Amino acid sequence: MADIIHFVLANYSLTLFVLGLIFSAIAIIRASPPRSAALVAEKLISWFVFWTIGVGFFYNFIMHSLFGRMSAAFIGWDDSPFQFEVATASLGFAATGFIAAFRSFDLRLGAIVGPAVFLLGAAGGHIYQMIAAHNFAPGNAGIVFYMDIIIPITGFLLLWLQNRHGSSAMDRALPRGDPNEA
Repeated sequence: MADIIHFVLANYSLTLFVLGLIFSAIAIIRASPPRSAALVAEKLISWFVFWTIGVGFFYNFIMHSLFGRMSAAFIGWDDSPFQFEVATASLGFAATGFIAAFRSFDLRLGAIVGPAVFLLGAAGGHIYQMIAAHNFAPGNAGIVFYMDIIIPITGFLLLWLQNRHGSSAMDRALPRGDPNEA
């Protein structure tokens, strides 16, 4: 049991990605038929943004701010004052994810683009560390590395699906018309 808990916590990005899929599936199943492509896209992206971006980056904030030495060792690095800077950036991404999860396409776009740039940059850094420093620590070359690529790709795919199949719940709730009319 201890090994399972360690795996779940050490690979939180995968864990939270899967939780997002589970919550999406439950929301889709609970929705009244017929279940349209727009509804499926809406549930997938809203729970992805909530769990993977919101909760995921909040967890990252906690780990880098309160457990910086342990987080650095997991990545194969020494502890550094930059841990706190990563933590505060993660807190910003988390806040944006929580705000955007059940809102408009534009908010979700912002909630996905920032973390995507960060994660893809981190993946590039991991590759560099694997080649230059032979750093194959679990936090550098393990599931974390793959999730740094999978999360942005999934986020952009879900944005594309939402854009293709319909607007978000918040977009539908907003009045239409000329914004310049009084």
